[in-house]
Amino acid sequence: MALTESRDIALGAPCPDFRLPSVDGKVHTRDDFRDKPVLVVMFICNHCPYVQAVEDRILALQREYAPRGVQLVGICSNDPTDYPDDRPENLLRRWREKGYGFPYLIDESQDVARVFGAVCTPDIYVFDRERRLAYHGRIDDNWQRPEKVTQRELAAALDALLAGRRPAPEQHHSIGCSIKWRKAS
Repeated sequence: MALTESRDIALGAPCPDFRLPSVDGKVHTRDDFRDKPVLVVMFICNHCPYVQAVEDRILALQREYAPRGVQLVGICSNDPTDYPDDRPENLLRRWREKGYGFPYLIDESQDVARVFGAVCTPDIYVFDRERRLAYHGRIDDNWQRPEKVTQRELAAALDALLAGRRPAPEQHHSIGCSIKWRKAS
């Protein structure tokens, strides 16, 4: 498991468009969520221990912020060939078991990950009402030990946006497993 850091992406960059199937068979696009003041796009997967470590915190954020107008969307872009936990049927099983409460999309072509510039799981992008990048960073300051968290950076960014302010410009990279890209044929 090689540690990978998210890339620097300019704040203010527009949210790329996407149209992807969900694990439950529906299709979602970026503009399906246009009525939400904040859109959080997370590149996640089932097998990554970094995602597993923060999964319950993501679900807690969903419960806390969805009623306030924040839309979370998970996207799995991994090639499941060598990672069967990331096969669509296993993503669906996990989504149901954990009660995600937000769409979990499958980026089979990996084109959406590329256009976002995503490189790791989790890789988290927060867009404001105009769908401009306002936050690209980690969930909090201790991915391994939730009881040791002192700064809930993603929550702070969401609070700022919901209050009509910009999140702090100093943002720490998310870290995790690399996205599992398809091998060239």
